[in-house]
Amino acid sequence: MERIIQISESIDCTTIYEELSHPDSGGICVFIGTVRQQTNNEEVTSLFFESYESMAISEIEKIIDEATQKWALNKVIVKHAVGSKKPTEPVVVVGASSAHRDACFEACRYLIDTLKQKVPIWKKEFFKNKSVWVSAHP
Repeated sequence: MERIIQISESIDCTTIYEELSHPDSGGICVFIGTVRQQTNNEEVTSLFFESYESMAISEIEKIIDEATQKWALNKVIVKHAVGSKKPTEPVVVVGASSAHRDACFEACRYLIDTLKQKVPIWKKEFFKNKSVWVSAHP
């Protein structure tokens, strides 16, 4: 089972299909999380992400291991951006390919949900008149 893990300043979404393609896969599922322009009825000007990178990669490895124990996957991808991001920019990509669609759909949901619960990546939201650290991550 192949895996791609990346924590970097930018995410190139144009390569995702190629990175997840596999001759034994009949399905590819991808989730791309982006910066939204509104949070709690306030206009978001930007988000800032920071990470404890070595620990984040270690936790992502564990999440991928858990997913591959639950579902027969051929490839898995987890990418997360760090630094400042504007509305509409991608900040996280998770994806899986497998022989059948159920496995890649379920694995993709598990990957993003578990990443948000366990991986040490922190988000700060910037609005016109304030900024707030979001405590959704550990």
